[in-house]
Amino acid sequence: MMICAATNNGGKLKELRRILAAMGHEVKSLRELGITLDPEETGETFAENARLKALAFCAAAGLPTVADDSGLCVDALNGAPGVFSARYCGHHGDDAANNRKLLAEMRDVPAENRAARFVSAVCFALPGDAPRTLTVLGECPGSIAFDETGDNGFGYDPLFVPDRVGLPDGTTVPNAARRSYAELADGEKDAISHRGRALEKLAAELPAFLNDSM
Repeated sequence: MMICAATNNGGKLKELRRILAAMGHEVKSLRELGITLDPEETGETFAENARLKALAFCAAAGLPTVADDSGLCVDALNGAPGVFSARYCGHHGDDAANNRKLLAEMRDVPAENRAARFVSAVCFALPGDAPRTLTVLGECPGSIAFDETGDNGFGYDPLFVPDRVGLPDGTTVPNAARRSYAELADGEKDAISHRGRALEKLAAELPAFLNDSM
């Protein structure tokens, strides 16, 4: 199936393409499709924002579309930055500024209270006169480090220490070395990724969803 990946974030596109291609789908980026739409994310939850984006880009592309809305939820900050993860610093897409603000907010929080989780809502939208959507959620539990480490990632990856890491066979083991998300290889991430978990659920539920649409 040819699928539009509804994101302008290069890191997300890379991950979506890698995971969806492994499922046998052909992924087209917004750039490849010539789409410059930038829908406003007005939802109060990740699921609401993912659905808003999926429907907007599905209409523009005329293709089945996958949109993701994801972010970091920190227990000590009552779930913040949450849906404001990409613009936590006050403007959109400044990873360095977002990380600086998070470190400042967490400065006096001890290690035992730094629990956090990456959350991803993935919405699949099917084009038509009455578009239908399927939304799934995935999470990756972990904690917030005291310093940034690693360069294989984006967003809050250098500050997020997952509880577990993946192995080549798809299983996971405890992250005993306390490596950040940005220190993990792609394969180690895919087995624990919040987006990967959501996409696994999507793959499991999609056949029945498509069958109901026929």
